[in-house]
This record gives sequence, C-alpha cells and structure tokens, in this order.
Amino acid sequence: MTPETITATDAAALDIERIRADFPALHQEVNGKPLVYLDNAATTQKPQAVIDAVRTFYERDCSNVHRGVHRLSQRATVAYEQARTTVKNHLGANDSREIVFTRSTTEGINLVASSFVRSRLEPGDEVLISAMEHHSNIVPWQILCEERGAKLVVIPIDDDGDIILSEYERLLTERTKIVGVVHVSNALGTVNPVREMIATAHAKGVPVIVDGAQAVPHLAVDVRNLDCDFYVFSAHKVYGPTGIGALYSKREHLLEMAPYQSGGDMILSVTFEGTTFNEPPHRFEAGTPNIEGAIGLAAALDYVDGFGIDAIANHEGRLLADATAAVLAVPGVRLVGSARRRASALSFVMEGIHPHDIGTILDSEGVAVRAGHHCAQPVMARYGVSATVRASFAIYNTTHEIDALVAGLQKVREVFG
Repeated sequence: MTPETITATDAAALDIERIRADFPALHQEVNGKPLVYLDNAATTQKPQAVIDAVRTFYERDCSNVHRGVHRLSQRATVAYEQARTTVKNHLGANDSREIVFTRSTTEGINLVASSFVRSRLEPGDEVLISAMEHHSNIVPWQILCEERGAKLVVIPIDDDGDIILSEYERLLTERTKIVGVVHVSNALGTVNPVREMIATAHAKGVPVIVDGAQAVPHLAVDVRNLDCDFYVFSAHKVYGPTGIGALYSKREHLLEMAPYQSGGDMILSVTFEGTTFNEPPHRFEAGTPNIEGAIGLAAALDYVDGFGIDAIANHEGRLLADATAAVLAVPGVRLVGSARRRASALSFVMEGIHPHDIGTILDSEGVAVRAGHHCAQPVMARYGVSATVRASFAIYNTTHEIDALVAGLQKVREVFG
C-alpha cells in the first residue's frame, strides 16, 4: 500500500498502546532511554500470545510428533498439523499439503533450488532474478548455476528502486528455467508487482518463486491470486519464533520433487535394499521438526489475523509516510530507494557520516535501527554506497518513535558537526 493512500481514520483503527502492552520486550530501557525498536525488517518482537503458545507446548504437550500413540504425542501432532493449516489459511493456499515447514526463507529457497530446479537446469539455461534480491535469493542460484553450467541473469532496477519491467520481459526467454523475485525488498522497501511478473513468466511457461519474508508481515498475501509456483517466508519477521519458516508450493510441483534431506519421518518404509519416501509435505521435513516453532508461528499469524492485515498495512503506511517526510527534513539525509510503492522500510544515508556511526549514536539514544548492507550488497553497489541506515516499522510502532528517531539524527549531526 502506498503511503499517500493512508488516512487518519484507517490508522486510528488500531489501539496501538494496547497492542504495545502485548509485547514484553518493548517495555525496557536501553542506555537509560526508553527502547525505540525500529529494526523490524531484521526481526520483530514477540507478543505474549506467541510466548505463551511456545511455553504451553513445553509445559504441557512436549513430545515428538507423528510417531507416538500416547496422549502427549497425539496432542503435539494435532497442534503441529493445525499450525500447517493456519499457514495454509493465511496464505490462501488450496491444501495444507502444499505447506512445508522449513527453518527459514533461506532454507525454502535452497529446497526449491535443490529439489525442483537442479534436475531441470542444463548447460546454457538461465535463472532470472532481480537486482534487489537478498543474498538468500542470489547465492543458492549462483551455486546451482555454477554446478550445472547455467547462467544467472539479473533484472535491472531504476534509480527509484523499481524493477524495469521492459527489461524483465526482454530477459525472460526460452532459456529461463525459473524466476526468483522478492515481493518486498528488505533494503529498499519496494513492493514489486509480482502478480503481473508471474503472469508474464507463466505466459512463457516459466515457474516463479517469490521471497515473501518482508511481505507477509505487511501485506495481504494470496498465493492463489498471485498464481505463484512457490512462496517462502520466515516466522521471525511476522512476530513468530526464529528458526522456523514455511514454503508454499503448488501441489503438482511437490509431487515431482525429490527429497531435500533424508532421515526419519520423511519415509514410508526402509529396508537395506531401498526406501519408499513419504508423501509431501512430510517428504521434505526430515528428522524431528521444530514443533514449538510451528506452534509459535501459528500463534503469530492468528495474532496478526486478529487485527486484520489491511489495518496493519494502513498503520504502517502512515508511519512510513510520516517518517519519510521527517527524516528528509534533517539536513544531509538522502533516501536510498523511493519506489512508487513501498512498505515498512526506510533506507537512508547522511552525507559524510558512516551508517555504522549513525547506528551507534542512535543506540546511545535508545533507538534501534539496522546499519549495514542488509544482506543485499548488490543493491548497495547499485546506489554507490557501502551501507545504509534502515528504519523499519511494525504494528507496535508510533509517531512518537519517529520523533525519537529524528531527535537521534539531530544528535548525530551535533556529534559530527
């Protein structure tokens, strides 16, 4: 949602102070100052509902899943599979069997690269990604292309941080075996027109994987409407635990894919002469899974759904618009990325001051931002910088915290003259 579409009525729909009360970590001081947490694109804080869900599993239902006949195992299995259904519903998938639990967005991309693309990639073939991708949607394809004698092709972006769609259409050829594109850029905040990009790829018979790590916390995602082949995200970006994520895949792709890892729970039978693998999604979940992580993820999605993603997007959109104007009013500040449609993240530099120094001084004022290349070094190179400062917003952030950010930037100017 573009910031200019936000109205005061939309933003007022959420009781932010009540929401903030749900997040224990927000109520602390850092360096003697109230914590202002603006590093949500890296990871979000966790509401009490998520903390309680994980704690309840350990206190009451702690057991392994799928293999036990006793009551605790049965309860754990039900909770784990209910979590899969929660993810399915949140993404608008057709079937819970289209949801594979992973460790992260990164593992989801690696799984698709290994199990779906590797066998289809021949020398001279191409993998097409955008110039704004996170390293997680670059490096797996680089490794695979080198292994298979294929080529990694990059869709350029313009000075504002938008994909150049005419170049995308030109680069999409009969040699393209998959398109990998981020839904929302973690470094620029750009919201890409992935539905249109998917339709363009499908017209040429090319499958698409979407990195949704930064989209799921901020936008309504409907994988059936997008018609993507694969969609990946991580729980910790959307108020859930670390170490758990999910891959959505169209069912027909999962049925064709070879196991990514092997071991327990991904088999139907094993003899020394051979193994029969389980049906998807269990085929791709070898070993004891992150049960409490999946339960925590489901609790996080339930928490978000309780407010409605549109209301959250409206609130965050207004914050982004206000923060953009306020930060640009600070002398010496330059935005990195001003795409037509942005979500949550605001990246900037200050003339003559290294982002790490800015981040350090802001921390002394209790303001937590991210300073660095954001695992998107090609983006930094595109804009001729080594790093940026990134302030990123979530459901619990307030306009008062934008004021604290700006006051901190003024302190930076005082320190560096």
